[in-house]
Amino acid sequence: MRKIKHGRLAAGCADSCCLKLEGLSVRLEGDSILEDVSFHLHCGEIVALIGPNGAGKSTLFRSILGQMSYKGSITFSPPGGPAIRLGGFSAGGTRPLVGYVPQAPSFDRGDPVSVLDFFTAATARWPVWLPIPAKYRDRAAVCLARVHGEDLLDRPMGGLSGGQLQRVLLALALEPVPHILILDEPLSGVDIEGEHQLLEMLDELRTQYDLSIFLSTHDFATLGQFADKVVLLNRRVLKSGPPEAVLSSQEFYETFHLRMGKGGA
Repeated sequence: MRKIKHGRLAAGCADSCCLKLEGLSVRLEGDSILEDVSFHLHCGEIVALIGPNGAGKSTLFRSILGQMSYKGSITFSPPGGPAIRLGGFSAGGTRPLVGYVPQAPSFDRGDPVSVLDFFTAATARWPVWLPIPAKYRDRAAVCLARVHGEDLLDRPMGGLSGGQLQRVLLALALEPVPHILILDEPLSGVDIEGEHQLLEMLDELRTQYDLSIFLSTHDFATLGQFADKVVLLNRRVLKSGPPEAVLSSQEFYETFHLRMGKGGA
C-alpha cells in the first residue's frame, strides 16, 4: 500500500491535508437519513464507502458537495493552512475544489454526440451544433490524456463501453484538478478489464495530484487492492478502518451476511 504523503493517520491531522466530517446528521421530511457521521479523509488517500441500499451514501456525497442541508460540520484543511468549513466561509481560506463523478448516465447508441461535443459543452458551454474551435479540442485532448483517453475524443458517447464512459466522466471531473474527488459507484457496469484499468488509474491520479479520493462501491472483493480505508455506513458509521479489519468485522457480517475477511468465503 502506498505511503500517505501528508502526515500519518495515527498522529492526527495537525500536519496533514484533511477532509474532516464531524457529527454530520441529515433529516428529510422528519426521517433520519444520516446520524452523527464522523471520519477523516487525507490527501493521497483512497477511502471506499460501503453500505446497503438506502444507507445514506448518496446523501453523504451530496452533503460534501453542498447540495444538502445538514447538522454538524464538514471542513477541509490544506497543508499548513487554516481549516475551511464547506458550506460556509473561513477568513484566509479558499474553498476546496470538489470533483464529482456520478453514477454512469446512459446514452442512446444512435446519439451522434461525440466525446468532444460532450466535453466542450460541459467545460466551455459551446453549442454542439457549431464547429468546435481548435483551442477547445486541444483542451479536451489534454484533459482526456490525464486518464489515458485521448483516443476517445471523436468517439460517439453512445458507443462507449462502461469503462470508457467512466474515463470520460473522470476526465471531466478533473478539469480543473480538484482537491477532493468523489465517485459514485464507478465500478458499476464496468467489465473486469475495465475495472482493473480504472483502479490502476485512480491510484496513479492520487499519487500524481495528491488527491483525496472518496468512492462508493458494492464490489467488496477489490477493496483490499486499492482502498487505504473503508467506511461501513448504514445511516451512521458502523465500522471504519483498513479493508481487512472492516471486511472481517461483526458489523460487516451483520450488515451483509457475508464473511470476507481472514477465513471468510
